[in-house]
Amino acid sequence: MRIVSAEDSDFERWNAFVAERPEATFFHRYEWANIVRGAFGHHAHYLLAEGGDGRVTGILPLVRIKSRLFGDTLSSMPFLPYAGAVAEDEATRHALEDAAVTLAEELQVGSLELRLRAPSGRDRLTKDLYVNFEKAVSADREENLKAIPRKQRAMVRKAIKAGLAYRIDEDLDDFFEMYSRSLHALGTPAFPRRYFQLIREAFPEESEILTVTHEGQPVASVLSYYFRDRVMPYYGGGVRQARALKANDFMYWSLMCHAVETRGVRVFDYGRSKRGTGSYSFKKNWGFEPAPLHYEYHLVRDRAMPDVNPANPKYRLFIKLWQRLPYPVTLALGPHLVKYLG
Repeated sequence: MRIVSAEDSDFERWNAFVAERPEATFFHRYEWANIVRGAFGHHAHYLLAEGGDGRVTGILPLVRIKSRLFGDTLSSMPFLPYAGAVAEDEATRHALEDAAVTLAEELQVGSLELRLRAPSGRDRLTKDLYVNFEKAVSADREENLKAIPRKQRAMVRKAIKAGLAYRIDEDLDDFFEMYSRSLHALGTPAFPRRYFQLIREAFPEESEILTVTHEGQPVASVLSYYFRDRVMPYYGGGVRQARALKANDFMYWSLMCHAVETRGVRVFDYGRSKRGTGSYSFKKNWGFEPAPLHYEYHLVRDRAMPDVNPANPKYRLFIKLWQRLPYPVTLALGPHLVKYLG
């Protein structure tokens, strides 16, 4: 076995390995290397394990984010919830992780971060901050509605009675407007429009935008991913009146129905949330149970695990200032900051 640095010429055999391994995820796809490079200029270090016959036996995607303000991290994968090593056997997985440690030491980064769905079983520092929410869904719409807890189900019914509707959008205009304005209200820089353009170009079949309308006007929108038997709503936002209209409840309910009925989806993956946040509570209220994500670290120059997230007290002032900035200013400044907030 040998471990090499994958090149763009390895695109097809990398993705073929992802397709054949049941534990591989959408976030292991090779396209993400080009998206992160194209949108943010970060360098990807995609490690590929080969057997003696040259056959792919394991993969580990890594991207380095280097910033004076937010630190220097080699991560698998920034901007995504998880993407650890995938291998045919434990020895290959360990070899890939050891190669990542060696690379981190050679690059002299602050730390190596491995974002895992399951613990590696190896002796590393671990951050217990994020969870993932997913749940099996039925082919029957009424069964899915009954599976939503009573209080949240009432919100969905109220939204339906309010005359909300949805459509599938091909362009980014309405989605990006609502997404970026929602993040401005939260005090968080939005990803640049180019990032979403690259996602749509890389995944024309696997990505989709669903927009909710009220009296013909867009009020909420979400960009979702499809992979195997699951749908993953990932980026979303809405106008100010969306909350009063219960547009977000209607949006996720509509996505669930649409995904089941048009794509035969069997798992609704609500995605990652931080413990103790509003999105965490929202997903719990839908009857989804949190499954911990395991973020493991090998420190190189850092003295402690990185803590770049809005819950960190030292970023509270920044959040308040960002909320007060004019929206057009945040669109101009945001891409220069968010590229480091992996």
